Amino acid sequence: MTINLFEPYTDKSEEKVVLDVLRSKFWASGSGVRNVGKFESKFKKFVNADDCLAVNSGTAALNIAISLLDLKKNDEVIIPSLSFVSTANCVLRNEGKPVFVDIDPNTLCIDPYKIEKLITKRTKAILPVHFGGLPCDLEKILKISKKYKIKIIEDAAHATGSVYNKKLIGNHGFAVCFSFHPIKNLGMPTGGLIAINDRNHKQFRRKIESRRWCGISNRHDDKYEINEVGDNYYMNEFSAAIGIEQLKKLNKMNSIRKKIAKRYFTELENESKMPFDNNCSYHLYWICVKNRNNFRKELYKNGIQTGTHYKPIHTFKLYQNKIKLPITEKIGKEIVTLPIHPNLTNKQLDKIISLSNKFSK
Repeated sequence: MTINLFEPYTDKSEEKVVLDVLRSKFWASGSGVRNVGKFESKFKKFVNADDCLAVNSGTAALNIAISLLDLKKNDEVIIPSLSFVSTANCVLRNEGKPVFVDIDPNTLCIDPYKIEKLITKRTKAILPVHFGGLPCDLEKILKISKKYKIKIIEDAAHATGSVYNKKLIGNHGFAVCFSFHPIKNLGMPTGGLIAINDRNHKQFRRKIESRRWCGISNRHDDKYEINEVGDNYYMNEFSAAIGIEQLKKLNKMNSIRKKIAKRYFTELENESKMPFDNNCSYHLYWICVKNRNNFRKELYKNGIQTGTHYKPIHTFKLYQNKIKLPITEKIGKEIVTLPIHPNLTNKQLDKIISLSNKFSK
């Protein structure tokens, strides 16, 4: 039986609410009512943000959050290259220019000491990624943001339930973007969310409500206005209902992930591996292996899935340029992600650790 890299964690509570939604015959609405509204309210309370708006993916969250900057052509957003490509695509979609910065080799998060020298008159935002759920050094990044009067939009796709300076991720930057893909710490069929922290959060809510629902605004019954282009980005009722149940057990699920990560950190013999930090939600766990292809083949033969998160974005044809990011490029060739989810048994962990140590040498 294959040991999966990722799996959602569910029980009968999700089954019940899915059936309830199915029978209600109210499955989706762009207006963000019923379960969607309830989920937004509960998540807002959970992270203690000024406001939260649900969308249908982490990519949608990033696209809308960047749109709030009103970028002009070639305005710049500083981002790490070691991330899923949506982190950069959202900048291009909004006519901006991604400016790639290298990472810290210990955390694989954006290196705050390398950000400042990349800031120009065209820099409008910094988009740090909490890689694997490990929070970035937000204190330094927020100081840079304040100094240069530029916004922070956080990619928290991996970081639901992560903590920085005793506050949950979602409570720090101007906009914090979450992903609720089925394999994420809080899983849904499709889902994402934007947490807003700004004194003008009510104004931003109106903009996001319109942009996630095809530009619709000023809706009264079946009459509405269109003042700008929007997208079909709203969350459905099934996802929201599941999300409410997942949120109830998020701390329990993340606690299991931390126990797994602690075993990996303690028992794996790799020199380069993800550090253990109780503030991390551990969406994934990474190690670096020089003979990566052979290592992955051997684990696959033994029924263990692995991943390579990620191929650096600046090495794709769409983004290729002359920039050199030596740490990112080295990590991109060696990184392997190991199975981590609340369904793993101790026997499976024993097998993963034993074979990883055997074949990574």
